[in-house]
Amino acid sequence: MSIDELIRGRRTHKAYDPEPVDRATLEALFELARWAPNHNLTNPWRFRVLGPESLAELKEAAGEEAAAKLDRAPTLVVASVIESGDPVQNEEDHAAAAVAAYIVLLAAHARGLAGYWRTPEVLRTPGGCFAAGVPDGERAIGLLHLGPPRQEKEPPERLPPGDFVTYLP
Repeated sequence: MSIDELIRGRRTHKAYDPEPVDRATLEALFELARWAPNHNLTNPWRFRVLGPESLAELKEAAGEEAAAKLDRAPTLVVASVIESGDPVQNEEDHAAAAVAAYIVLLAAHARGLAGYWRTPEVLRTPGGCFAAGVPDGERAIGLLHLGPPRQEKEPPERLPPGDFVTYLP
């Protein structure tokens, strides 16, 4: 499959088969993520794969209503970024970590897996960050749901480039 087909074919999935993503596949996804562009090679991204205990703690921190959404996928990965204290570096590193997270989703899709990037409220709380292993000095940027897809999804309509691209003289 070409990169164009991968980008156009990746979808957000909210229903998965129950088999977790195996460790070898996860390690291959993270190996690719490390190739995300990042200013001064800071490698600011961090990924934490939640196990049963950390997931239970995250669900408790989320509260009953929000916890149900954490059961959608068999594998959950918390993506975070190291914060340097320098606002410019933090902005560059946040963008780099977001690209690394997208690489994980795209590489998962290339392997026939489904994915979903969420930014749940619980990861903006001290209890949620503690449960997910995100220490002080890092900021959680997303929760990646990964697993075998349960259904096919049609692509949504997208704006044509002429609606969002401007060529300046």
